[in-house]
Amino acid sequence: MSEEVSVSAPTSVNDLLPKMELKGIVKRIELYGAFVDIGVGQDALLHISQLGAANVRNVGDIVKEGDEITVYVMKVDAAQGKVALTMVKPPDFSWDDLKEGATVQGKVVRVEGFGVFVDIGAERPGMIHVSELSDNYVSSPSDVVKIGDVVQARIIKINRKKRQIDLSMKTAVEIVEIEPEEDDVNIPTAMELALRQAMTEEKGSVRNRRENRDRDRRERMVREREEIIARTLKNHSN
Repeated sequence: MSEEVSVSAPTSVNDLLPKMELKGIVKRIELYGAFVDIGVGQDALLHISQLGAANVRNVGDIVKEGDEITVYVMKVDAAQGKVALTMVKPPDFSWDDLKEGATVQGKVVRVEGFGVFVDIGAERPGMIHVSELSDNYVSSPSDVVKIGDVVQARIIKINRKKRQIDLSMKTAVEIVEIEPEEDDVNIPTAMELALRQAMTEEKGSVRNRRENRDRDRRERMVREREEIIARTLKNHSN
């Protein structure tokens, strides 16, 4: 996981950075939030929606004047001297930080028959399908990992629109193309060309059938994953 941005004792708004963790004192309570002294010469706003609890109706139910609280910087407008805070710890990775092919480390937080979910410090857990858990055949994900295990995986697909991250624990295979020497290049005969064409068509038919099966499997996996993610996030928020 990436390192959390944390700088002690900032003295001005210009010292603040997004995701920075700070200690602050609640100075004033309003209907829409609280103003917090974070030591930069002016109070920052902690909006009611950023108090770290669901369906908050009264700011005073969560924080009170004089409380020392841990907050994180959301936004900084140095020109206008405005700072927005949150009590919700920001993810280590934003969606822009995630890259296909990158290696990440995370903790297994859920195990299902079709795969496992891994908290890599992003907004949502990534998923490792059972077919991506090992270079060898895996009958059940629980044969490879259990909840709480820390694993290393590779990002193989990111769907930012659906907020989904696909991971793999398989060994990355590097394809090396070997170019034949000029002396080894032979001009194929008409019969060889016809045979190659027939083999290509047969391979294409087999490949199409395999791709159709893989597509059906992926679509089923996505539906199952979305249902599990929705339930997981709902339970977590409660």
